[in-house]
Amino acid sequence: MSKGIDYGMGQTNIDPENGIRYGVISQYSLDYWEEGSEPDYGKATCPDCGTPADDIDEAPEDYGALEDWEDNGNEYCCLKCRYSFEAEEAWGDEPLGWVYDKGGYEAHQTRDDSDIWVTKSPYYTRAQFCSPCAPGACHLDHPMPEGEKAYCFGHDWFEGGVAPYPVYRVEDGSLVKPK
Repeated sequence: MSKGIDYGMGQTNIDPENGIRYGVISQYSLDYWEEGSEPDYGKATCPDCGTPADDIDEAPEDYGALEDWEDNGNEYCCLKCRYSFEAEEAWGDEPLGWVYDKGGYEAHQTRDDSDIWVTKSPYYTRAQFCSPCAPGACHLDHPMPEGEKAYCFGHDWFEGGVAPYPVYRVEDGSLVKPK
């Protein structure tokens, strides 16, 4: 079996600090993603124009006198619209995706995709390259001994406490056995 084509040409979806590639895995392959991940609503934006909003307490001096603005609250403001508003207006009702940032892991998933991207982890495995949809990343659902190093989830993320691929420590390259 071929490890595939590096559509990222060694430039994308790779950690520049150590050369470990980002891992991509289906949410359906994991048991604990929904319980562990947090919704991501993105940055605060103006409900009128969609421009990034500023926290009113950190607004630059050139915002002028807020008393002259249409005032619907006082938590966020938009210079373009000269509009201030409450936090409830700064984000949509649905999350843009989900994130996990604990225990040395950094992973995310967008609302329109069932794949999870592992962009930092204490662990790696070796896997086949993803398709052109994730250039340079490796698909954790397709492990292979001669594949590229890719960040992955540890054994505890899977049913029965056993990952479907070999798990190695980033720190020293040692094989991690399931408990």
